[in-house]
Amino acid sequence: MGNNAILEIKHYSKSYAKNKKAADDVCLTVESGDIYGFIGHNGAGKSTTIRAVVGVLDFTEGEILIDGRSVKNEPVACKKVTAYIPDNPDLYENLTGIQYLNFIADVFGIGAAERAEKIKKYADMFEITSSLGDLISSYSHGMKQKVAVISALIHDPKLLVLDEPFVGLDPKASFTLKEIMRDMCSRGTAIFFSTHVLDVAEKLCNKIAIIKQGRIIAAGPIDEVTEGHSLEEAFLEADDEKR
Repeated sequence: MGNNAILEIKHYSKSYAKNKKAADDVCLTVESGDIYGFIGHNGAGKSTTIRAVVGVLDFTEGEILIDGRSVKNEPVACKKVTAYIPDNPDLYENLTGIQYLNFIADVFGIGAAERAEKIKKYADMFEITSSLGDLISSYSHGMKQKVAVISALIHDPKLLVLDEPFVGLDPKASFTLKEIMRDMCSRGTAIFFSTHVLDVAEKLCNKIAIIKQGRIIAAGPIDEVTEGHSLEEAFLEADDEKR
């Protein structure tokens, strides 16, 4: 493995019920500049794995490293370089959009000039600048998601982790988010995101992993996994073979 591995998942397993593994010996590496798609049916183990990566879900089997540090042993160091956008962002509803973004900037120790520039840039891109003074409780789901995205980008993370990021975003916001993801990767950020929208993954990712019933059944550069087929065909074929 090269030194540019930002996220390394090594033999991660997680059981909820007896003998039923939500994640079963998951191994994958996301390097600097990767847009890595994590694909599978609902209930395949995507969110379980992602929540372990970002430190929300405790685990006993395996090891997860972010920028060479253990998520278990150095959680704060890992979180400093990671941004996480859950599938259903839970924001502080009693704050305004701008108060929330300033709060996140405070947590990460971002200076006034830098935060103002970042907030303006991304709020303009997502066309919510005029709503930042309103209470988050008045926002639609899509607007909350946009604020969650901006809050994740405010500290230039080395690793950006997203769980089903395009659900709930309108087409224009989805396009904007994809452009931002490509731009971040060109500057060396590693992006790991789950999706069941295969055509998005096909257009956006350079690497993918397919997970089924907790196990990785295919992983690597997208052209190697698809072997000249569409991602949909490759996914269905891999799915069938592992029945």
